Amino acid sequence: MNAPLSPLIHLIDDDEAVRASLALLIGTVGLRVQTWGHPQAFMQTFDRESVGAIVLDVRMPGISGLTVLETLVAQGVDQPILMLTGHGTVELCRRAFKSGAAEFLEKPIDDEALLEALQNAVRQHVRSRERHQADRQARERYAQLSEREREVLGLIVSGLTNKEIGRVLDLSPRTVETHRANLFAKLQAETLAQLIRHYASLADAADA
Repeated sequence: MNAPLSPLIHLIDDDEAVRASLALLIGTVGLRVQTWGHPQAFMQTFDRESVGAIVLDVRMPGISGLTVLETLVAQGVDQPILMLTGHGTVELCRRAFKSGAAEFLEKPIDDEALLEALQNAVRQHVRSRERHQADRQARERYAQLSEREREVLGLIVSGLTNKEIGRVLDLSPRTVETHRANLFAKLQAETLAQLIRHYASLADAADA
């Protein structure tokens, strides 16, 4: 990773007092908060690459929170979205979860429940982004390998020794050792176990 991920909570509610109180509450656990009074303004400027979560009121003038939720999910936004409502019903809750909400909380908001849900959502999102970034970097490294190096990698993962690999590919032991050294360097692996653990399935992933 080039830099640590710094989570940001987007809080969208048309009630200024609610925004102020919830922003203050969320800030007590060290999370950064950006508040929005209008969902349209949020959707126009929201950075989809940011890490964190979205807290979204269901009932707002102009466009409902559920519509915003469905739009964001349809656009592929992966930040967890927590829905808040002062008029909760079973059907509303069902629709929110079916549409992709991570949590559904009723007002007046239970402080502990909100903070716990937010912290869990942020942790999961950070882990997800870290996994995706690591996978992307691994695929990029794999793409740098020559066709012969990929063949050697596949045979190493299959458990063959250098001599066995040489016989299969009709290569000298010295040539196999050179390819092996190049693999460790290009894939940034320090041990054989690390090489196998991280790259056993990369060939299929890169071609998918």
